[in-house]
Order: sequence, then structure tokens, then C-alpha cells
Amino acid sequence: MSERKLVGIVLVSHSATVAESVADLARGLVGDGTDVPVAAAGGTEDGRFGTSAALITRAAAEVDQGAGVAVLADLGSAVLTVKALLEDDELPHDIRLLDAPFVEGAIAAAVTAATGADLTAVEAAAGEAYAYRKV
Repeated sequence: MSERKLVGIVLVSHSATVAESVADLARGLVGDGTDVPVAAAGGTEDGRFGTSAALITRAAAEVDQGAGVAVLADLGSAVLTVKALLEDDELPHDIRLLDAPFVEGAIAAAVTAATGADLTAVEAAAGEAYAYRKV
């Protein structure tokens, strides 16, 4: 295990399946054997669709290595829940909610975090995913 501290990534979705799948995809596409700390916080604690402040808080603590934590959220109340946790100071100190598309932003964030980049660079890479053209 590397002693290098990497930016952690939390993926907040209304669906546990979506959050876990995007987390698996992000880990899988890093590709250089770097174990990027990515955690999924999807659905509610009892397995329904929705968001859970407790799951988000646990996921953030799980991936926090001391280099910062980047949070990506899928839809409205997921974003609002993260914002409320930030306002109430219930998340690790160096944590940011990123303005980025959920899937593409997660991949860009994970790949950038794997390089050892800081939280600002991870945030920039995720945000640049808005510019990815498909046609």
C-alpha cells in the first residue's frame, strides 16, 4: 500500500446500484493499479431510493486520507443533502461538493486523484467533464 495520500471521492446517488456501479467504473478505469479511495453513498439506509446523510457522512470518513474529499451528487435532493451536511459542518474539513456530471465527472476525478493531484486539480478535472462532446 502506498503512503501517498490521495483525494478521496464520494459518489452520492438516489440509487445504491447507480452509486456502486459508477464507483466500480471509476476504480476500474484508473488503470495504473492505484487504489483510489472511492466510496458510494447511494439510496437510503434501508435500501430504498433516496439519499441518506448518514451514508454520505460514513462514506466521506471512509475515503478521507487527509488530502481532501471530492463529492459528486446526481440529482436535486442528493445535492441538497450534501450542502446541508457542509453547512452543518458534519463532513471532513477539506471536502468539496463538485459541480460536474455524475458519471463523466467521477471518472475524471478518480483518474486525476490517482495521479496524486490535489483537491483543486481533481475539482477542475471533474468540472471539465461538462465540455466532453459526444457528437
